[in-house]
Formats: sequence, structure tokens, C-alpha cells
Amino acid sequence: MTSKPQIGLLGLGTMGAALALNIAEKGFPIAVWNRTTAVTQKFHAQAGELADRIVPNETLEELVAAMQPPRSIILMVPAGAPVDAQLDALAPLLGPDDLVVDAGNANFHDTRRRSLAKRTFRFMGIGVSGGEEGARHGPAIMAGGTPEDWVRMAPVLQAIAARAEDGTPCAANMGPDGAGHFVKAVHNGIEYADMQMIAETYGVMRDGLGLNAAEIGACFARWNAGVLRSYLVEISAKVAQASDPVAGGPLLDMIVDAAGQKGTGRWTAIEALQLAAPIPVIEAAVCARNVSARRAERAAGEALFGPAPQALTAPLPLSDLEDALTAGKILCYAQGFAMMTAAGREFDWALDMPAIARVWRAGCIIRSDMLNDMAAALAEDPTRNLMLAPFFAEHLNRCLPALRKVVALGALQGLALPALSAGLAWFDMMRTARGTANMIQGQRDFFGLHGFERLDGVDRPHGPWAQV
Repeated sequence: MTSKPQIGLLGLGTMGAALALNIAEKGFPIAVWNRTTAVTQKFHAQAGELADRIVPNETLEELVAAMQPPRSIILMVPAGAPVDAQLDALAPLLGPDDLVVDAGNANFHDTRRRSLAKRTFRFMGIGVSGGEEGARHGPAIMAGGTPEDWVRMAPVLQAIAARAEDGTPCAANMGPDGAGHFVKAVHNGIEYADMQMIAETYGVMRDGLGLNAAEIGACFARWNAGVLRSYLVEISAKVAQASDPVAGGPLLDMIVDAAGQKGTGRWTAIEALQLAAPIPVIEAAVCARNVSARRAERAAGEALFGPAPQALTAPLPLSDLEDALTAGKILCYAQGFAMMTAAGREFDWALDMPAIARVWRAGCIIRSDMLNDMAAALAEDPTRNLMLAPFFAEHLNRCLPALRKVVALGALQGLALPALSAGLAWFDMMRTARGTANMIQGQRDFFGLHGFERLDGVDRPHGPWAQV
């Protein structure tokens, strides 16, 4: 290496190591540091032909000295207090032209706070999706920072990002301060919902239709050749078809039914409530993960109330399940994009909705063919709810009867379908011009004199009970 690197990376865990190798592979020299020196040494020793582009360091002081100003240092450390501690440690070592980039799974409120704080260096936050494989070979990247900082980091971030089928890099600046981490959180919320709806259709096939894991895997594989073509449907087929290397038989049948979570989906649900942006499919998915952890209580419930779910008593073609999942997916994404629109207004972010859809087309966990159509629909009108776009309205008109049938049969037979049911209920509220909240307003006025508006415009804000 003939010149000092301008890119550095702190934190050589699974994701950090993969990202550092990706950066080096794309031709950028990089200085690295990990709190445990042995980890740094092992990483460099195992870097193979990329080792010449990697400068290992034993201290932060060495790292900064090994870099050429203006420096850009990527943090790959756990979210929360460790990020603040690392920023404090870097403060006396960096100058006003140096940039620190938090690429972890940070809460966007923390990123906003850190972006607005007075520091001796520049700061931006980026959301990175795709897991270890994505970090190593091409993730989707959602940046949040000033235009100047994005211009500075774009050559590196776009070089290491995944490429959509049209060759476009899946990396873009979403807006200032916490915008990138916010979009990443919504991505993760959609990911929760997508996974939950797939799990629900799996449950209908397993418990309602009596299909075995191999048959279910074959069904997901067929769906992945159509409108549902996506990474999650693809891997669901592979998971269902995998054999257990220990006991034989389907591996899926041996996996404990308690889903883990790191909290980003929960953040999305919490923030949606703050924004008054309804995302019931995502909320149902978060709830379902929490319920899945209560295995002892669920077993007690089954012992008390009898076994459930039960086999379907009415015919249900697999094509109806495919349509139900298609409708659920559209409704979930419509809620996610509507939430981001609300956040843009609340935080004064000019979020580019078509660009977000394009960034999600490759590299990330929710990548799917449908995102091309979503990007096109959002380009036509970024403020319109996605379910009202002609392309998706046509899909919903075709698929909604199947979703109704699946949800109804599930309710009758005790098949829990929380996310699909939530999507259908939200759709029915969104397509009803005269709802039932007039009763709520009447109740609120009765017990609290909160007032209400009249359809005829007459200025009489209270009911007759107010005179009693």
C-alpha cells in the first residue's frame, strides 16, 4: 500500500469484519481496529489477498494516525451506550473535517441526537440491511446525513452496495440526521410482517390442509416463480425442504416455535403510535413474536381450552393462499410507506419514496420483484397511499376474495392469522367512507364534553346530554 487509507472501521464482529472485507475488495484501503487486539490480528491474518489493503491497529490513537485526513471512520459496534462511548473516545483524536459513520442498528432518535450534538468532528448514521452475506457481498444501504457528507461517502457506499437487476446500486441518502436509521427501522418492521404472514400461510398448509414440510416447501418454491418472487419466500422454501442432520426428517419440524427479535420491529410499532400512522400488520407481527415466546402459557391454554388449530372443513386451493399472501404483502407495504410519509412531515425530512423502494430491491432481507412496481407507483404519486395506486388496486381487487376466505376459515377453525387478519381489517376500514367513529365521538362528548363535528355543519358541538 503506497498511501494512507482515508476509510477506517471500528468493530470487527461478524458484520464489521464482512463490511471491512467488502470495502477492501472494492479497492479502498481501510484501517481497522477492534477493542480486543487478538481479534484484529486474526482478522488481518485471515484476510488473504485483501490483507495488503487492510491496516490493522492496536489502539484508537494508532488507527487515527494511520489514516489520511479527512478521515471517514465507520462504527460497527452495538447500538446504544457503546456508540456514545466510542464517540467520546474519538472526540479528542479527530478534527472538524473528519467524519464518523454509525452503521449499526441504532434507534433513529439516538442518531438525531448525535447528529445535532456539538462535536469536534462530523457525524452521520446509515442503516445496513442484508445480514452477514449482504455486508460481505452487497447490502442495501440507507444513509442519513448532510448532502456534503453523503457526497463524501457515496463512492464507497455505492461501490459496496448490492446492485438491482438494472445495475443501480442499492444505496442512497434518505435525508438528514436520523432519516437513514428510521427508514431501516421501517424496513425491519416490514420484514417482521412479511415473515409473519409467510409463517401464517405455512400454518394453514401444515395444520389446516395437513401438508408435510416437503410439500409446503414445494409450494413456496412455486410461489417464488410468480408475483411473490422474493428473498423471504425463496428461503422459506429452502427451510421447509431442509433435512435434519441430527435426527433425520424435516428440520423445520424440529425447530422450537419461539421467534427471537432484536427490537427494531418493536421500535417501528412504537414510533407508528407516536406518529398516529396505523401499521396494524407490523404491530400484529411484533405481537405474534412476543406471544410465540410464551410457550408454557400456550401449552396451558391448549390443555384448558382444547387443541387448536384444526383441519379445514372447507376446500382451500393453494392458489387462494398465494393470493391471500399477495394481498397481505401489498397492504403491509402500503402501511410502511404511509408511515414514512408521516415521519417526513413530522421530522421535516424530504424522504424520496421511489428511491426507498429502489434501494430495497436488492441486498436487503425484504428484496422482492414487487418493489419495482412499488417504485413505479410511488414515482407517479409519492403521497398517494400505495393501495390506491391503479396497479396495486387491481391486484387487491383480484386477491381480496382469497384473503377474506383464508381469514374467515382460519377464524372458524382456530388457525391464528394475526397479520393477515390485521391487513384485511385495515383494508376494510380504509375502503369505508362512513365509519363508526361517530359513536366514539358521541361517547366522548357524553362523558367528557369533548365535542364533535356535525355532517350538516351546524355549530352545535354537544349533544342533548350536555344540558342535563
